[in-house]
Amino acid sequence: MPEPSSAAGSATASSAPRSLAEALRARDDASLAALLHARPDLLGPVPGDMTQLATRAGTRASVVRALDRLDRFALQTAEALAVAPDPCPYPVLESLLAGEHGSTGEDNGARAELPRALATLRDQALVWGDDERLRLVRTARELLAPSAGRPSPTGLGPTVAEATAGMSPTRVQEIVAAAGLPATHDPVSAVTALTGLFADPERMSALLDEAPAEAHQVLGRLVWGPPYGEVTPNPTAPVRWLRDHGLLLPASARTVVLPREVALHLRGGLAHRVTEPVAPAVPADREHRPQLVDANAAGQALAALSTVEELVKSWEHTGPPVLRAGGLSVRDLKRTAATLDVTEATAAFWIELAYAAGLLASDGEADERYAPTPAFDDWLELLPAEQWSALAAAWLPATRTAGLVGDQDSKGRTLSVLGPELDRSAAPEVRRRVLELLAALPEGGSAAPDPLLARLAWERPVRGTSGLRARLAQWTLTEAEVLGVTGRGALAAHGRALLEHRDPAPLLAPLLPEPVDHVLLQADLTAVAPGPLRRALGDVLAVLADVESKGGATVYRFTPGSVRRSLDSGRTASDLHAFLAEHSITPVPQPLAYLIDDVARRHGHLRVGAASSYVRCDDDGMLNEILADKRSAGLGLRRLAPTVLAAQAEPGALLDGLRAMGYAPAAESRTGDVLVARADAHRTPARSAPVPVPDGPPVPDSTLLGAAVRAIRAGDLAATAVRKEPVAASAVPGELPRTSPAETLATVQAAALTGSAVWIGYVNADGAASQRVIDPVRVEGGFVTGYDHTADEVRTYALHRITGVAELAEEHL
Repeated sequence: MPEPSSAAGSATASSAPRSLAEALRARDDASLAALLHARPDLLGPVPGDMTQLATRAGTRASVVRALDRLDRFALQTAEALAVAPDPCPYPVLESLLAGEHGSTGEDNGARAELPRALATLRDQALVWGDDERLRLVRTARELLAPSAGRPSPTGLGPTVAEATAGMSPTRVQEIVAAAGLPATHDPVSAVTALTGLFADPERMSALLDEAPAEAHQVLGRLVWGPPYGEVTPNPTAPVRWLRDHGLLLPASARTVVLPREVALHLRGGLAHRVTEPVAPAVPADREHRPQLVDANAAGQALAALSTVEELVKSWEHTGPPVLRAGGLSVRDLKRTAATLDVTEATAAFWIELAYAAGLLASDGEADERYAPTPAFDDWLELLPAEQWSALAAAWLPATRTAGLVGDQDSKGRTLSVLGPELDRSAAPEVRRRVLELLAALPEGGSAAPDPLLARLAWERPVRGTSGLRARLAQWTLTEAEVLGVTGRGALAAHGRALLEHRDPAPLLAPLLPEPVDHVLLQADLTAVAPGPLRRALGDVLAVLADVESKGGATVYRFTPGSVRRSLDSGRTASDLHAFLAEHSITPVPQPLAYLIDDVARRHGHLRVGAASSYVRCDDDGMLNEILADKRSAGLGLRRLAPTVLAAQAEPGALLDGLRAMGYAPAAESRTGDVLVARADAHRTPARSAPVPVPDGPPVPDSTLLGAAVRAIRAGDLAATAVRKEPVAASAVPGELPRTSPAETLATVQAAALTGSAVWIGYVNADGAASQRVIDPVRVEGGFVTGYDHTADEVRTYALHRITGVAELAEEHL
């Protein structure tokens, strides 16, 4: 006899619980709280007593959710119980998982791990009863037991009794006779005899020895499932032999099934072909110096900050429009990816990350567009390590999943970035678990993806969603690397702090380079920033030059267009010369100085204003040149005066058209002053970051758990208390008591005087009826006030809403 599978041990037959409610009633408060913590759906609302709790724990939705959160071996244990006799002794369950003849050293650890798996099922209220009478909750048995329409994960078929349920008595007797068993007087005893034959190893072996060799091949194809096979109207001799001897039973006109008892004999008593009692190990694939991992991750973190800032700033003047169904168009995603110089999948991740951090949102205008939020300005003021902490803290619990972009939903519609269908409630759990497995490796160790995915699949072999969890894990590895949580596949020190709910900024800050206030100007019209630039310098340089390449050092290139852009923003040539001289540690190259002077000399020589629009220039030769240029035909130009051309195009279009022709016009106001062309940065109204979609009800805290346990205990006391029934009462067991108002008043007054407890039925203002045990302390004005054992507090009840009252029996006072 194996050891008991739980700390409580095996109960005697006389004290064994007869129902799940009784089993729950026998638990201590800590065990009951652990159940409610593991299955928080049982608390909505708090059950009134143990019977309600047991009923709710057996509902289909709750059982499915509990099964989905089991590890593989606990689920295999439940599957074995579903095909075992009900109730099932512990040795029978052990043989289904470890085999009938295997020794403890040859069962892959199933015997050693079975107590843990069974304790898990008991803790989850999926299994109840002592080790002599283990019972799987009825709903779980229905979900896991095999049927013709829903094969069991074990690959087993129906029992002999189930398979012969619709068979004629004559046919049953023929099978019994062919198997060499004596005839019986009724089909029930015949089925019992046949079941006994198939369950007897010696007699079953003798019967199979008589079978043709080809019959063993047929059985071999069915033994591990699926157990159903098609037969022709005139089957082969081996199939006829198996059918005549009951080793194959008819399931339909053209289908036969291998009975469960036969399959278990052929399997050596195993319910599963492969039993996996132990979680697969996740070894370190490579080991790096921790300092190298941290430095690599810090470099990625710095690049992440630069990318997010560039992304959000690129949307602050004219952000992309919001699609009618929500989200970003494919064209705008491609444009953003080109701006960031990344793939579209990577761009989708950065957009979703900025959105999760509350840095981007829709502006809510009539022409709705995406734009930075006011929180982006606050984020810019943070230190780089603090900026990264804010991004990482938004990434870890986020349910929005950028990896799904481009997939199709259930209606065949393509999922878009920032669209409404990207939330996956399993994402935070998978993300955190991947990092926990990396944290369990030696410091600086990285894991190969395959063992890590195998471990996750063992821990949550969720039916129908395991593919999504595997994709979530792969996305987590990629995202953690580009975000800088990991370096070279290993968890960095600041990533470990993030996982442990500590502030990662103090660990990351020393690894990030200090912002520099200078650049190196070169003769090829480029400037090299040897590190991250101070914000003021970076903002000006971003207007004056274009980013040519990124990395540890950023390369900027000066072009006529970038210089003109800076002049359009209100700066003069002397301002630009002074700025470069101040912030360059090398002399300003002559080609760059010439470029600035040349663009400045031509800048504003042409003036464009609103007529619809016009072009003004003191050099009438230049205006003649423009009119003669065929490229100006689309602008609708005509001469109004020697120095003025009128245009049909709007001022903005006219400016763009002249610039495309190689000129450097400047916009002017109605008074003739040069307009500063820099647009004001657009911000949305204050927006909060998106809230992650929870994976079911929230996990209750200890305070709520304690209150719920006390309420259930008190409600159970009220529901099960033995009470004295008044002579005039018309109470029926299980219903509220019925006493007259005078009897109700007299009983509660007497209880208040004697300090005893009474049992009452009460209907509140909403019409909800309940049973309560109270200690009355005051009765006046049509109300009774007393300590309510059910609510664990003092309450007041209206006497006219009390349906009846009864004193508790002496032994229950």
